[in-house]
Amino acid sequence: MERGSGSCFHGIVCHWLVLVLIWLCGCQHVLSQQTTLKPKDKFLLSDPPIGLFDPIEISPSVLPHNTNPVEPLSPMYPNYTSYDPVLTGKCHVNFSDLSFIMDKTASDCSVPLAPLVADVICCPQVSSLMDIFQAAYGGGNNTLVLNQASANACFSDIMSILASKGANTNIPELCTLRPSNLTDASCPVKDISSFERMVNVSKLLDACSSVDPLKECCRPVCQPAIVEAAVHISSGGASMFGSTTIPGSAAGINTVSDCKGVVHSYLSMKLSSEVANTAFRVLSGCKVNKVCPLEFDDPSSVVKACGKASSRPSCCTALQSYIATRQKQIFVTNLQAINCATMFGSMLQKAGVGNDIYGLCDIDLKDFSLQGCLLRSLPTDIVFDNVTGISFTCDLSDNIVAPWPSSSSLQSLSLCAPEMSLPALPVSPLSGSSAGISRTGIGILLPVVLLTTTISL
Repeated sequence: MERGSGSCFHGIVCHWLVLVLIWLCGCQHVLSQQTTLKPKDKFLLSDPPIGLFDPIEISPSVLPHNTNPVEPLSPMYPNYTSYDPVLTGKCHVNFSDLSFIMDKTASDCSVPLAPLVADVICCPQVSSLMDIFQAAYGGGNNTLVLNQASANACFSDIMSILASKGANTNIPELCTLRPSNLTDASCPVKDISSFERMVNVSKLLDACSSVDPLKECCRPVCQPAIVEAAVHISSGGASMFGSTTIPGSAAGINTVSDCKGVVHSYLSMKLSSEVANTAFRVLSGCKVNKVCPLEFDDPSSVVKACGKASSRPSCCTALQSYIATRQKQIFVTNLQAINCATMFGSMLQKAGVGNDIYGLCDIDLKDFSLQGCLLRSLPTDIVFDNVTGISFTCDLSDNIVAPWPSSSSLQSLSLCAPEMSLPALPVSPLSGSSAGISRTGIGILLPVVLLTTTISL
Protein backbone atom coordinates (compact mmCIF):
# COMPACT_ATOMS: atom_id res chain seq x y z
CA MET A 1 0.00 0.00 0.00
CA GLU A 2 2.82 2.36 0.83
CA ARG A 3 4.41 1.69 -2.56
CA GLY A 4 1.02 2.33 -4.26
CA SER A 5 0.48 5.55 -2.33
CA GLY A 6 3.96 6.79 -3.24
CA SER A 7 3.43 6.00 -6.90
CA CYS A 8 0.07 7.78 -6.82
CA PHE A 9 1.58 10.87 -5.19
CA HIS A 10 4.46 10.86 -7.65
CA GLY A 11 2.01 10.61 -10.54
CA ILE A 12 -0.02 13.58 -9.27
CA VAL A 13 3.12 15.71 -8.97
CA CYS A 14 4.22 14.78 -12.48
CA HIS A 15 0.76 15.58 -13.77
CA TRP A 16 0.84 19.08 -12.28
CA LEU A 17 4.37 19.69 -13.56
CA VAL A 18 3.24 18.81 -17.08
CA LEU A 19 0.28 21.21 -16.78
CA VAL A 20 2.53 24.01 -15.56
CA LEU A 21 4.97 23.46 -18.44
CA ILE A 22 2.13 23.50 -20.96
CA TRP A 23 0.80 26.73 -19.43
CA LEU A 24 4.22 28.39 -19.54
CA CYS A 25 4.73 27.42 -23.18
CA GLY A 26 1.31 28.74 -24.05
CA CYS A 27 2.07 32.12 -22.50
CA GLN A 28 4.87 32.66 -24.99
CA HIS A 29 2.35 32.68 -27.81
CA VAL A 30 -0.23 34.93 -26.21
CA LEU A 31 -0.75 38.16 -28.20
CA SER A 32 -2.06 41.32 -26.61
CA GLN A 33 -5.15 42.58 -28.31
CA GLN A 34 -4.32 45.78 -30.13
CA THR A 35 -6.91 48.51 -29.86
CA THR A 36 -7.51 50.42 -33.03
CA LEU A 37 -7.09 54.10 -32.29
CA LYS A 38 -9.62 56.31 -33.93
CA PRO A 39 -8.44 59.91 -34.12
CA LYS A 40 -10.88 62.13 -32.34
CA ASP A 41 -10.21 65.11 -34.53
CA LYS A 42 -11.18 65.29 -38.17
CA PHE A 43 -8.47 66.97 -40.17
CA LEU A 44 -10.68 69.06 -42.39
CA LEU A 45 -10.34 72.62 -43.58
CA SER A 46 -13.34 74.06 -41.82
CA ASP A 47 -14.44 76.90 -39.61
CA PRO A 48 -11.78 77.87 -37.05
CA PRO A 49 -11.95 76.12 -33.68
CA ILE A 50 -13.51 77.79 -30.67
CA GLY A 51 -11.79 77.95 -27.32
CA LEU A 52 -8.25 78.05 -26.06
CA PHE A 53 -7.53 74.33 -26.10
CA ASP A 54 -9.57 73.10 -29.07
CA PRO A 55 -7.57 71.47 -31.88
CA ILE A 56 -6.37 73.29 -34.95
CA GLU A 57 -7.96 71.57 -37.95
CA ILE A 58 -5.79 71.02 -41.01
CA SER A 59 -6.64 69.86 -44.51
CA PRO A 60 -5.66 66.23 -45.22
CA SER A 61 -3.71 67.40 -48.26
CA VAL A 62 -0.97 68.72 -45.99
CA LEU A 63 -0.84 65.76 -43.63
CA PRO A 64 1.84 63.08 -44.00
CA HIS A 65 0.90 59.64 -45.27
CA ASN A 66 0.68 57.30 -42.30
CA THR A 67 2.09 53.90 -43.25
CA ASN A 68 0.49 52.26 -40.22
CA PRO A 69 -3.07 53.62 -40.01
CA VAL A 70 -3.83 51.90 -36.70
CA GLU A 71 -1.15 53.95 -34.98
CA PRO A 72 -1.77 57.57 -33.95
CA LEU A 73 -0.10 60.32 -35.95
CA SER A 74 3.21 61.43 -34.51
CA PRO A 75 4.43 65.04 -34.41
CA MET A 76 5.17 66.29 -37.90
CA TYR A 77 8.75 66.42 -39.04
CA PRO A 78 10.33 67.62 -42.27
CA ASN A 79 10.47 64.88 -44.88
CA TYR A 80 13.16 66.57 -46.93
CA THR A 81 16.76 65.46 -46.84
CA SER A 82 19.46 68.08 -46.51
CA TYR A 83 22.22 67.90 -49.08
CA ASP A 84 25.41 69.65 -50.09
CA PRO A 85 24.48 72.49 -52.44
CA VAL A 86 26.28 73.17 -55.69
CA LEU A 87 27.82 76.63 -55.41
CA THR A 88 29.16 78.95 -58.08
CA GLY A 89 32.62 79.23 -56.55
CA LYS A 90 32.54 82.96 -57.30
CA CYS A 91 31.13 84.19 -54.00
CA HIS A 92 34.12 84.75 -51.74
CA VAL A 93 32.60 84.57 -48.28
CA ASN A 94 32.82 82.02 -45.48
CA PHE A 95 29.26 80.72 -45.29
CA SER A 96 30.05 78.74 -42.15
CA ASP A 97 30.26 82.06 -40.29
CA LEU A 98 26.66 82.66 -41.31
CA SER A 99 25.32 79.25 -40.29
CA PHE A 100 23.12 80.70 -37.52
CA ILE A 101 21.31 83.17 -39.73
CA MET A 102 21.13 80.75 -42.68
CA ASP A 103 19.57 77.99 -40.56
CA LYS A 104 17.03 80.40 -39.08
CA THR A 105 16.08 81.68 -42.52
CA ALA A 106 15.72 78.18 -43.97
CA SER A 107 13.45 77.23 -41.08
CA ASP A 108 11.33 80.38 -41.39
CA CYS A 109 10.93 79.78 -45.14
CA SER A 110 10.42 76.00 -45.06
CA VAL A 111 8.94 74.41 -48.16
CA PRO A 112 5.19 74.20 -47.46
CA LEU A 113 4.89 77.05 -44.95
CA ALA A 114 6.72 79.82 -46.82
CA PRO A 115 3.74 80.92 -48.98
CA LEU A 116 1.49 80.99 -45.91
CA VAL A 117 3.85 83.04 -43.70
CA ALA A 118 5.74 84.97 -46.37
CA ASP A 119 4.50 88.38 -45.30
CA VAL A 120 5.05 88.04 -41.56
CA ILE A 121 7.89 85.53 -41.05
CA CYS A 122 9.73 84.38 -44.17
CA CYS A 123 10.34 87.60 -46.11
CA PRO A 124 11.31 89.74 -43.09
CA GLN A 125 13.85 87.08 -42.15
CA VAL A 126 15.23 86.86 -45.71
CA SER A 127 15.56 90.64 -45.82
CA SER A 128 17.52 90.54 -42.58
CA LEU A 129 19.75 87.81 -44.01
CA MET A 130 20.56 89.99 -47.03
CA ASP A 131 21.64 92.89 -44.84
CA ILE A 132 23.79 90.67 -42.63
CA PHE A 133 25.32 88.96 -45.67
CA GLN A 134 26.38 92.31 -47.15
CA ALA A 135 28.32 93.06 -43.99
CA ALA A 136 29.90 89.60 -43.92
CA TYR A 137 31.03 89.95 -47.52
CA GLY A 138 32.43 93.46 -47.27
CA GLY A 139 33.91 93.30 -43.78
CA GLY A 140 37.37 92.44 -45.01
CA ASN A 141 37.62 94.91 -47.89
CA ASN A 142 36.16 98.16 -46.50
CA THR A 143 32.95 97.90 -48.53
CA LEU A 144 29.32 97.85 -47.44
CA VAL A 145 27.78 96.50 -50.65
CA LEU A 146 28.59 94.03 -53.44
CA ASN A 147 29.30 94.79 -57.07
CA GLN A 148 26.82 93.37 -59.57
CA ALA A 149 28.94 90.37 -60.63
CA SER A 150 29.55 89.30 -57.05
CA ALA A 151 25.90 89.94 -56.19
CA ASN A 152 24.73 87.61 -58.96
CA ALA A 153 27.00 84.79 -57.78
CA CYS A 154 26.32 85.26 -54.07
CA PHE A 155 22.56 85.57 -54.53
CA SER A 156 22.58 82.25 -56.38
CA ASP A 157 24.68 80.61 -53.66
CA ILE A 158 22.46 81.94 -50.87
CA MET A 159 19.33 80.53 -52.49
CA SER A 160 21.06 77.20 -53.17
CA ILE A 161 22.18 76.87 -49.56
CA LEU A 162 18.73 77.75 -48.23
CA ALA A 163 17.12 75.18 -50.54
CA SER A 164 19.59 72.53 -49.37
CA LYS A 165 18.41 73.20 -45.82
CA GLY A 166 14.74 72.73 -46.70
CA ALA A 167 13.74 76.26 -47.66
CA ASN A 168 11.23 77.00 -50.40
CA THR A 169 12.86 77.48 -53.80
CA ASN A 170 10.42 80.28 -54.70
CA ILE A 171 11.76 82.74 -52.12
CA PRO A 172 12.80 85.32 -54.79
CA GLU A 173 9.24 85.38 -56.13
CA LEU A 174 7.55 85.28 -52.73
CA CYS A 175 9.67 88.12 -51.35
CA THR A 176 10.37 90.07 -54.56
CA LEU A 177 14.11 89.62 -54.22
CA ARG A 178 16.83 89.93 -56.83
CA PRO A 179 20.65 90.15 -56.83
CA SER A 180 20.46 93.95 -56.94
CA ASN A 181 19.24 93.84 -53.33
CA LEU A 182 22.87 93.13 -52.42
CA THR A 183 24.25 96.11 -54.37
CA ASP A 184 22.16 99.11 -53.24
CA ALA A 185 23.36 100.53 -56.52
CA SER A 186 21.89 104.04 -56.42
CA CYS A 187 23.37 104.98 -53.03
CA PRO A 188 26.49 107.11 -53.58
CA VAL A 189 28.23 105.86 -50.41
CA LYS A 190 29.44 102.28 -50.58
CA ASP A 191 32.55 102.06 -48.38
CA ILE A 192 33.03 102.09 -44.63
CA SER A 193 35.46 105.02 -44.52
CA SER A 194 33.12 107.39 -46.37
CA PHE A 195 30.16 106.24 -44.31
CA GLU A 196 31.89 106.88 -40.99
CA ARG A 197 33.10 110.28 -42.20
CA MET A 198 29.56 111.43 -43.07
CA VAL A 199 27.41 109.80 -40.38
CA ASN A 200 27.33 110.21 -36.63
CA VAL A 201 27.92 106.50 -36.08
CA SER A 202 27.89 106.77 -32.28
CA LYS A 203 24.35 108.15 -32.39
CA LEU A 204 23.31 105.46 -34.89
CA LEU A 205 24.73 102.58 -32.85
CA ASP A 206 23.28 103.91 -29.60
CA ALA A 207 19.84 104.05 -31.20
CA CYS A 208 19.92 100.61 -32.80
CA SER A 209 22.13 98.41 -30.62
CA SER A 210 19.18 97.51 -28.40
CA VAL A 211 15.81 97.88 -30.10
CA ASP A 212 12.83 97.66 -27.74
CA PRO A 213 10.22 95.50 -29.51
CA LEU A 214 7.41 96.88 -27.32
CA LYS A 215 8.15 100.56 -27.99
CA GLU A 216 9.92 100.86 -31.33
CA CYS A 217 6.80 100.80 -33.51
CA CYS A 218 4.94 103.57 -31.66
CA ARG A 219 7.83 105.52 -30.13
CA PRO A 220 10.63 104.77 -32.60
CA VAL A 221 14.26 105.32 -31.75
CA CYS A 222 16.20 103.20 -34.24
CA GLN A 223 14.02 103.91 -37.28
CA PRO A 224 14.53 107.70 -37.35
CA ALA A 225 18.26 107.23 -36.77
CA ILE A 226 18.46 104.95 -39.82
CA VAL A 227 16.42 107.34 -41.95
CA GLU A 228 18.54 110.31 -40.87
CA ALA A 229 21.74 108.49 -41.80
CA ALA A 230 20.27 107.27 -45.10
CA VAL A 231 19.08 110.72 -46.15
CA HIS A 232 22.46 112.19 -45.24
CA ILE A 233 24.54 109.75 -47.28
CA SER A 234 22.03 109.79 -50.16
CA SER A 235 23.09 113.36 -50.81
CA GLY A 236 26.76 112.50 -50.49
CA GLY A 237 26.96 114.30 -47.16
CA ALA A 238 25.52 117.55 -48.52
CA SER A 239 22.36 119.14 -47.20
CA MET A 240 19.13 118.16 -48.92
CA PHE A 241 19.00 121.61 -50.56
CA GLY A 242 22.45 121.22 -52.04
CA SER A 243 21.75 117.78 -53.43
CA THR A 244 21.08 117.28 -57.13
CA THR A 245 18.53 114.58 -56.29
CA ILE A 246 15.13 115.89 -55.23
CA PRO A 247 14.19 113.98 -52.06
CA GLY A 248 10.50 113.68 -52.97
CA SER A 249 11.11 112.45 -56.50
CA ALA A 250 11.02 108.80 -57.50
CA ALA A 251 14.79 108.84 -57.98
CA GLY A 252 15.28 110.43 -54.58
CA ILE A 253 13.04 107.87 -52.86
CA ASN A 254 14.88 104.98 -54.51
CA THR A 255 18.24 106.45 -53.52
CA VAL A 256 17.20 106.86 -49.89
CA SER A 257 15.82 103.31 -49.92
CA ASP A 258 19.12 101.93 -51.21
CA CYS A 259 21.02 104.02 -48.67
CA LYS A 260 18.90 102.53 -45.89
CA GLY A 261 20.25 99.18 -47.08
CA VAL A 262 23.77 100.56 -46.72
CA VAL A 263 22.97 101.72 -43.18
CA HIS A 264 21.64 98.25 -42.36
CA SER A 265 24.84 96.74 -43.73
CA TYR A 266 26.93 99.00 -41.49
CA LEU A 267 24.85 98.08 -38.44
CA SER A 268 25.27 94.39 -39.29
CA MET A 269 29.01 94.90 -39.40
CA LYS A 270 29.15 96.54 -35.98
CA LEU A 271 26.59 94.37 -34.17
CA SER A 272 26.54 90.61 -33.72
CA SER A 273 24.40 88.73 -36.24
CA GLU A 274 21.91 87.79 -33.50
CA VAL A 275 21.51 91.38 -32.29
CA ALA A 276 21.30 92.77 -35.83
CA ASN A 277 18.78 90.13 -36.87
CA THR A 278 16.58 90.89 -33.86
CA ALA A 279 16.67 94.61 -34.62
CA PHE A 280 15.84 94.16 -38.30
CA ARG A 281 12.97 91.78 -37.53
CA VAL A 282 11.46 94.30 -35.10
CA LEU A 283 11.74 97.08 -37.68
CA SER A 284 10.14 94.86 -40.33
CA GLY A 285 7.36 94.00 -37.91
CA CYS A 286 6.56 97.69 -37.44
CA LYS A 287 6.07 98.02 -41.18
CA VAL A 288 4.23 94.71 -41.66
CA ASN A 289 1.70 95.32 -38.89
CA LYS A 290 0.55 98.62 -40.38
CA VAL A 291 -1.17 97.03 -43.36
CA CYS A 292 -3.64 94.27 -44.15
CA PRO A 293 -2.11 91.66 -46.50
CA LEU A 294 -5.43 90.04 -47.40
CA GLU A 295 -7.15 90.72 -50.70
CA PHE A 296 -10.78 91.78 -50.45
CA ASP A 297 -12.48 91.55 -53.82
CA ASP A 298 -16.02 92.65 -54.64
CA PRO A 299 -18.14 92.26 -51.46
CA SER A 300 -21.43 92.84 -53.29
CA SER A 301 -22.87 89.56 -51.98
CA VAL A 302 -22.36 90.76 -48.40
CA VAL A 303 -23.66 94.25 -49.17
CA LYS A 304 -26.79 92.82 -50.76
CA ALA A 305 -27.46 90.43 -47.88
CA CYS A 306 -26.60 92.88 -45.09
CA GLY A 307 -28.05 96.13 -46.44
CA LYS A 308 -31.24 97.78 -45.30
CA ALA A 309 -34.24 95.57 -44.48
CA SER A 310 -32.07 92.44 -44.56
CA SER A 311 -32.57 89.39 -42.40
CA ARG A 312 -29.94 88.34 -39.88
CA PRO A 313 -29.61 84.69 -41.06
CA SER A 314 -29.01 85.61 -44.69
CA CYS A 315 -26.62 88.43 -43.74
CA CYS A 316 -24.54 86.26 -41.43
CA THR A 317 -24.43 83.42 -43.94
CA ALA A 318 -23.13 85.74 -46.66
CA LEU A 319 -20.63 87.45 -44.35
CA GLN A 320 -19.24 84.25 -42.88
CA SER A 321 -18.93 82.68 -46.32
CA TYR A 322 -17.06 85.71 -47.67
CA ILE A 323 -14.65 85.95 -44.73
CA ALA A 324 -14.03 82.19 -44.87
CA THR A 325 -12.58 82.60 -48.37
CA ARG A 326 -10.27 85.42 -47.12
CA GLN A 327 -9.21 83.29 -44.16
CA LYS A 328 -7.81 80.59 -46.44
CA GLN A 329 -5.20 82.96 -47.93
CA ILE A 330 -2.40 83.31 -45.35
CA PHE A 331 -1.58 83.59 -41.66
CA VAL A 332 -1.76 87.15 -40.34
CA THR A 333 -0.74 88.79 -37.07
CA ASN A 334 -3.21 90.06 -34.48
CA LEU A 335 -2.51 93.67 -35.51
CA GLN A 336 -2.92 92.83 -39.18
CA ALA A 337 -6.27 91.23 -38.34
CA ILE A 338 -7.37 94.50 -36.73
CA ASN A 339 -6.33 96.34 -39.90
CA CYS A 340 -8.14 93.81 -42.09
CA ALA A 341 -11.32 93.97 -40.03
CA THR A 342 -11.25 97.77 -40.12
CA MET A 343 -10.51 97.95 -43.84
CA PHE A 344 -13.24 95.49 -44.78
CA GLY A 345 -15.71 97.16 -42.42
CA SER A 346 -14.96 100.52 -44.06
CA MET A 347 -15.58 99.00 -47.48
CA LEU A 348 -18.96 97.74 -46.32
CA GLN A 349 -19.86 101.07 -44.73
CA LYS A 350 -19.07 102.95 -47.94
CA ALA A 351 -21.30 100.48 -49.80
CA GLY A 352 -24.23 101.16 -47.47
CA VAL A 353 -23.90 98.65 -44.62
CA GLY A 354 -24.35 100.77 -41.52
CA ASN A 355 -24.85 98.27 -38.73
CA ASP A 356 -22.10 96.45 -36.85
CA ILE A 357 -22.46 93.12 -38.61
CA TYR A 358 -19.28 91.76 -36.97
CA GLY A 359 -21.01 91.82 -33.61
CA LEU A 360 -24.29 90.69 -35.15
CA CYS A 361 -22.71 87.62 -36.76
CA ASP A 362 -20.06 86.81 -34.13
CA ILE A 363 -17.06 87.60 -36.35
CA ASP A 364 -13.82 87.43 -34.37
CA LEU A 365 -10.31 88.66 -35.12
CA LYS A 366 -9.08 85.10 -35.62
CA ASP A 367 -11.61 84.63 -38.43
CA PHE A 368 -9.31 86.71 -40.64
CA SER A 369 -6.30 84.35 -40.32
CA LEU A 370 -5.73 80.89 -41.76
CA GLN A 371 -7.21 78.19 -39.52
CA GLY A 372 -8.05 80.83 -36.94
CA CYS A 373 -4.38 81.14 -35.94
CA LEU A 374 -3.28 84.71 -35.35
CA LEU A 375 0.47 85.18 -35.22
CA ARG A 376 1.95 87.49 -32.64
CA SER A 377 2.68 91.06 -33.66
CA LEU A 378 6.21 90.67 -32.29
CA PRO A 379 8.71 88.83 -34.53
CA THR A 380 7.97 85.11 -34.70
CA ASP A 381 10.04 82.21 -36.00
CA ILE A 382 9.17 78.71 -37.12
CA VAL A 383 10.78 76.20 -34.78
CA PHE A 384 11.86 72.61 -35.38
CA ASP A 385 12.95 70.21 -32.67
CA ASN A 386 12.98 66.46 -32.13
CA VAL A 387 10.03 66.50 -29.74
CA THR A 388 7.41 68.80 -31.23
CA GLY A 389 8.46 68.65 -34.87
CA ILE A 390 7.61 71.88 -36.67
CA SER A 391 5.80 74.46 -34.57
CA PHE A 392 5.00 78.13 -34.36
CA THR A 393 3.02 80.24 -31.95
CA CYS A 394 -0.59 81.34 -32.23
CA ASP A 395 -1.71 84.41 -30.37
CA LEU A 396 -5.18 85.55 -29.31
CA SER A 397 -6.68 82.09 -29.50
CA ASP A 398 -9.70 83.21 -27.53
CA ASN A 399 -12.69 84.88 -29.18
CA ILE A 400 -12.08 88.62 -29.43
CA VAL A 401 -14.76 90.29 -31.53
CA ALA A 402 -13.49 92.02 -34.67
CA PRO A 403 -13.71 95.82 -34.29
CA TRP A 404 -16.34 97.50 -36.42
CA PRO A 405 -14.96 100.89 -37.59
CA SER A 406 -16.55 104.01 -36.15
CA SER A 407 -16.55 105.58 -39.60
CA SER A 408 -15.80 104.62 -43.19
CA SER A 409 -12.50 106.52 -43.05
CA LEU A 410 -9.42 104.37 -42.52
CA GLN A 411 -7.57 107.41 -41.19
CA SER A 412 -9.45 107.04 -37.91
CA LEU A 413 -7.52 103.86 -37.07
CA SER A 414 -4.38 104.24 -34.98
CA LEU A 415 -2.81 101.16 -33.46
CA CYS A 416 -0.67 103.37 -31.23
CA ALA A 417 -3.55 105.33 -29.72
CA PRO A 418 -3.87 104.90 -25.92
CA GLU A 419 -7.45 103.68 -26.28
CA MET A 420 -6.48 101.01 -28.83
CA SER A 421 -6.17 97.97 -26.57
CA LEU A 422 -7.64 94.51 -26.45
CA PRO A 423 -9.61 92.99 -23.56
CA ALA A 424 -7.61 91.54 -20.70
CA LEU A 425 -7.54 87.77 -20.65
CA PRO A 426 -8.41 85.64 -17.61
CA VAL A 427 -5.64 84.31 -15.38
CA SER A 428 -5.37 80.54 -15.29
CA PRO A 429 -5.83 79.21 -11.72
CA LEU A 430 -3.23 76.53 -12.43
CA SER A 431 -0.50 78.82 -13.65
CA GLY A 432 -0.44 81.54 -11.03
CA SER A 433 0.03 85.12 -12.09
CA SER A 434 2.31 84.45 -15.03
CA ALA A 435 -0.33 83.31 -17.51
CA GLY A 436 -2.96 85.46 -19.14
CA ILE A 437 -1.52 88.68 -17.75
CA SER A 438 -3.66 91.76 -18.32
CA ARG A 439 -1.99 94.41 -20.44
CA THR A 440 -2.52 97.84 -21.89
CA GLY A 441 -0.89 97.40 -25.29
CA ILE A 442 -1.67 95.21 -28.28
CA GLY A 443 -0.10 91.82 -28.74
CA ILE A 444 1.82 91.91 -25.46
CA LEU A 445 1.94 89.11 -22.90
CA LEU A 446 -0.91 87.09 -24.34
CA PRO A 447 -1.28 83.35 -23.71
CA VAL A 448 0.01 81.27 -26.56
CA VAL A 449 -0.70 77.86 -28.02
CA LEU A 450 2.07 75.86 -29.69
CA LEU A 451 0.97 74.16 -32.87
CA THR A 452 3.06 71.02 -32.79
CA THR A 453 1.16 69.32 -35.58
CA THR A 454 0.56 72.22 -37.87
CA ILE A 455 1.81 71.35 -41.31
CA SER A 456 3.93 68.50 -42.59
CA LEU A 457 7.16 69.20 -44.41
